[in-house]
Amino acid sequence: MLLIKIGGGDAINLDGIARDLSTVEGPKVIVHGANALRDRLAERLGVEKRILTSVSGYTSVDSDEEMIDVMLMAYAGLRNKRIVEAFQAHGVNAVGLTGLDGALVRGMRNRGIRVREGGKTLIRRDLSGKPVAVNRKLLGLLLDNGFVPVVTVPIIDERNTAINSENDDIVALLSAALEPELVVQLIEAPGFLEDENDPGSVVSEIPRGELARREQAATGRMKRKLLAILRLVESGSTKVVIADGRSEHPVADVLVGKGTVIG
Repeated sequence: MLLIKIGGGDAINLDGIARDLSTVEGPKVIVHGANALRDRLAERLGVEKRILTSVSGYTSVDSDEEMIDVMLMAYAGLRNKRIVEAFQAHGVNAVGLTGLDGALVRGMRNRGIRVREGGKTLIRRDLSGKPVAVNRKLLGLLLDNGFVPVVTVPIIDERNTAINSENDDIVALLSAALEPELVVQLIEAPGFLEDENDPGSVVSEIPRGELARREQAATGRMKRKLLAILRLVESGSTKVVIADGRSEHPVADVLVGKGTVIG
């Protein structure tokens, strides 16, 4: 079992990923982002993107109903179907899904996000939450019949409403449910960088015992990604690799040892 998270940046080589996966035997599950496309669509539609930074230092997009609509267009619509198209072009029988479809990924809506604004601690509530359960029956039906699920947000909450969630947290939940041999995080960098401004500072390996320190020192999106990976590796023996999704052969590169190995 191979579980792959495809980052949402414009530079990710979708065709290369699809071509590589066409040569990889065994079941595969894909989770993907679409943040760059979301931001462009929001700007074109006049929807303001607001970033929330929690008191713990984690960032997220303020997800009101307008932003959920933009996400449905970007993640569930254009990005998801373009990935499915690329996979089908290379003989990978992909099926595009959100967490909503068949209640594939259920979540619990956040009661509120504690943020610091103007020297005060405030509670911000929006349509976001944490994934808590996977529809294993639906995943099993697809995987047992040779399909490759391509999964993205939104997910479905306890009120049967669409909510935003972190795809990295969805990857961690799927990993706990499926117990893959390998989890691959394809990003717009050669791996985890010691210096985020130096592409040559790739850390080849991060032992499990070092993850917490790395997460505490990280900022921005990488901080949240490392937190999700920390939870993932703590729950089992799965190997995780952060690698370059922009290369000519993103998946093949991972299989020959490129990127940052965690675990």
